[in-house]
Amino acid sequence: MIPKLARLSRSAPKDRPLAWDKYWAGITATGAGGEVLWDSGRDHEFLGYRDVLLRHLDHDLPVVDAGCGHGSFTRALAGIFREVVGVDVSAHAVSRARAELETADGPAGRVRFEVRDMTAPDAALGLADERGANVFIRGVLHVLSPADQAALVENLRVLAGSRGTVFLAETNFQGNPVDYVSHLGATTKGIPGPLERAIRELPMPGHFGPAERSAVLPEETWELLEDGAVAIETNPMTDVAEQSLVPGYYAVLRPRP
Repeated sequence: MIPKLARLSRSAPKDRPLAWDKYWAGITATGAGGEVLWDSGRDHEFLGYRDVLLRHLDHDLPVVDAGCGHGSFTRALAGIFREVVGVDVSAHAVSRARAELETADGPAGRVRFEVRDMTAPDAALGLADERGANVFIRGVLHVLSPADQAALVENLRVLAGSRGTVFLAETNFQGNPVDYVSHLGATTKGIPGPLERAIRELPMPGHFGPAERSAVLPEETWELLEDGAVAIETNPMTDVAEQSLVPGYYAVLRPRP
């Protein structure tokens, strides 16, 4: 399987924003049975975060969904917060998010989407007023380089301001790439379509747990309010339910003054 994984991953564009935009440009179906690897098509994972979000995030502040993709979590956030902004580096992702918002049930007036690379300098400007904003991140940090992680965190610090809180949930699978793709259903006979597409078109993911969080969001500058293990739900690709669940890590943090 290793030669095939190496061959597939070599075709991914080296330019990160370009890779993500090309990926989303080719997506025609989301949700369970669709083409997006990390989209389970149900709200079970988000409901597991709900109480944590309600407990820690300031309800008077907007919530920014950083790396929103097609906006499924953005729309879920709008069910409990009065204003939500989804941002993504891919213009095609944002276009799909806007289109899916128009056909979704729920408080559409509370949601808007913008194209932004949150690793770019000053990317946080204009997303919140002087009070700051809350931030929701699911599955972004583990696909960024250390330099891009640091740049994103700096923008999160500016965005959160004096009142905002950051919630993150990331894949934290402990194993090599073969172990990871095997866990998701790949065998020597074949690789499920959504998984093969991600390998072929996107940057190679890593993992993000307590050690990585301590390195990029150190305790000297970030107060850790809560953290723990979580299951990241992916698009079901086999008949084995456990293969659609990836070990993950969540944390709630607030910048120190």
